[in-house]
Amino acid sequence: DGFSLSFQVNHLGHFLLTQLLLERLQSCAPSRIVIVASRAHCAGRLHPDTLGRPPPGPLSAFQDYCDSKLANVLHARELATRLEGTQVTCYAVHPGFVNTELFRHTPLWLKPLFLPLVWLFFRDAAEGAQTSLHCATQEGLERFSGRYFADCRLQEPWPPARDDRLARTLWEASEKLVGLGGSGGSPSP
Repeated sequence: DGFSLSFQVNHLGHFLLTQLLLERLQSCAPSRIVIVASRAHCAGRLHPDTLGRPPPGPLSAFQDYCDSKLANVLHARELATRLEGTQVTCYAVHPGFVNTELFRHTPLWLKPLFLPLVWLFFRDAAEGAQTSLHCATQEGLERFSGRYFADCRLQEPWPPARDDRLARTLWEASEKLVGLGGSGGSPSP
């Protein structure tokens, strides 16, 4: 279909699933949506005219990952705007660097360089889940809908992740890319 793997897995799949569940989430309100982003969003660069296509260059896989994570933060921002007043809130979270076999496809010759770093500096899965659980269950977070969290605390994301116009453009493009059409209005179930 021409979309990059990271963009499909990290953004388009979650965008579509969220859209398909919105009616149910609204009928069960109050409810929450937690979107797993990453601090890697800071290196993201979204270009609406090439959205979802693999970026060029020698570090294209890394750039693609960063772009998809910027899309996650922007998705939460725009979703919160569209869901205002519905008692459905959403949050973008950075779980930390978690040992989830992220480097399983790394070339064999590079693994001796990466694996010791993973064991020393990466969190285990239970530690990585803490911020997601915090945003899913902590009382009083409703006023922070659409915001970005790391280490169970509200954080200020990188400036492009606070761009409302880019968030709206991404939303409308994502609707088209997943075949929802898109009216530019409220979320469609």
